Amino acid sequence: MKQLLLPVVVSALLFTGCANRKPATDANVTTTPTATTTVNTTGLSDDAAADAQNLKGASSKGVTAENKAFLANRVVHFDYDSSSLSQTDYQTLQAHAQFLKANMASHIALTGHTDERGTREYNMALGERRAKAVQSYLVSIGVNQSQLDTVSYGKEMPINPDHNATAWAENRRVELNYEAVPPLLK
Repeated sequence: MKQLLLPVVVSALLFTGCANRKPATDANVTTTPTATTTVNTTGLSDDAAADAQNLKGASSKGVTAENKAFLANRVVHFDYDSSSLSQTDYQTLQAHAQFLKANMASHIALTGHTDERGTREYNMALGERRAKAVQSYLVSIGVNQSQLDTVSYGKEMPINPDHNATAWAENRRVELNYEAVPPLLK
């Protein structure tokens, strides 16, 4: 009986590894900002866009006039087959790091994504490298690692379902999804 039960339990654990994350249901998500927020949700999955707009428990601590625009950006894009950050990415991530250091109760899920080219296995690894690159940079500038989680979706959750260079560029990304205490951007 034990020999039969073990494979079932292991299989269940493997297949439910990311069950708490919901897939995107709409390919192009753009939410209209409310009067109290200017969060740019372009390029985010449906759940991430909803979370970005949900200001429940939001904090203005660590939000400055200089970093507001960068905090509103919740997506970091990558070149083809790369996990290297660009200069614009560094500015965005520095603003989020400043906020995270000022708000120890804040928590972010860094979700790595790729375009559709390549095998599933390769893209899962590349998405993980991208998420880990963002995590490593944030930790290197003082963010507590316990505030960050990484997950890779590879090519499984494209934001743009088209099959062209524009879509591929949009899909090569890491989303910064605040799961607790997002920045309050008034």
